[in-house]
Amino acid sequence: MSSLSAIVVPPTIGWPEVLLRLFVAAALGGAIGLERELRERQAGLRTHLVVCVGSALFTLVSAYGFSDWGVRVDPTRIAAQIVTGIGFLGAGAIIRQGLSVRGLTTAATLWLVAAIGMATGAGYWDAALITTFGALLILGPLRTIAYRGLVRFRPALHRLLVEIPAGGSPAPVIDAIERQRGRVVSLEVAQEGDRRSVAVDVELASGGSAPAVVAGVAEIDGVLEVRWME
Repeated sequence: MSSLSAIVVPPTIGWPEVLLRLFVAAALGGAIGLERELRERQAGLRTHLVVCVGSALFTLVSAYGFSDWGVRVDPTRIAAQIVTGIGFLGAGAIIRQGLSVRGLTTAATLWLVAAIGMATGAGYWDAALITTFGALLILGPLRTIAYRGLVRFRPALHRLLVEIPAGGSPAPVIDAIERQRGRVVSLEVAQEGDRRSVAVDVELASGGSAPAVVAGVAEIDGVLEVRWME
């Protein structure tokens, strides 16, 4: 048997098929990106569209880009790097604000549209379409249903405003709140002249009370003012 007979040459596709796959990837990625854009998230329409089209192109190059070389190729070699590479882009969408973290859902959608782009580039239409529809359902109606269904079971959220001297640390405030069976959800610090304003979103657990939280924070040395915001 000739050595040439052992060479596996992958199939090729014409430019109309390439154009179709890239166009579908742009449409599906753009649909999810539009939802993020309407909610004014960090990564919106253009970012999701570019990620999806880029993933589709990488998949096409991995599967068909080296077919004219006449050598044995692994069609998954380049495409496999998308799964790990997209993590760097997703990490850029995550923002920490005080004790709260924003952008996790947007980072997850970037990871998801990369998968949709890979499926589209490979011609796996059913998986790409079903996943896009499912993502829009999760990000839209299911989000509203979940929020309305769970809000009645969540503890009430209150905002506490604490004034401390400039340069003071909010750590004692957090400790005092937690001692009174409160949970700090988020915290914002603003400097105003010789004062530092600390706005704290607090959830009161069973047995906790708003007056007890105020009294506990007021006992901290250096606290200038503490009150609940309407």
